[in-house]
Amino acid sequence: MTRISKEEVKKVAQLARLELNEDEINNHAEQLAKILDYIKQLDQINTENIPCTTRAIEVINVLRKDERRNYINSEDLLDLAPSREDNFFKVPKIISE
Repeated sequence: MTRISKEEVKKVAQLARLELNEDEINNHAEQLAKILDYIKQLDQINTENIPCTTRAIEVINVLRKDERRNYINSEDLLDLAPSREDNFFKVPKIISE
């Protein structure tokens, strides 16, 4: 089993702003050692002809074509807005000049 020192666990805990007691430090050192051993096992797997992927299941966005539409009741829609200016929705400024 790969050894993880108490000092390494304390350093990581400090970086993560965690307060760990002595039992927790020992427990985390053991768990991290097991994780690293598992990663060593995975490193032995031949992935020569396996394509790179970011997910187990491919995700495809279903998009519709942007189309301009004129709404018959645009006045009604504009009246629902908290604020409007002429025929436009008025929104708070978010970009400074």
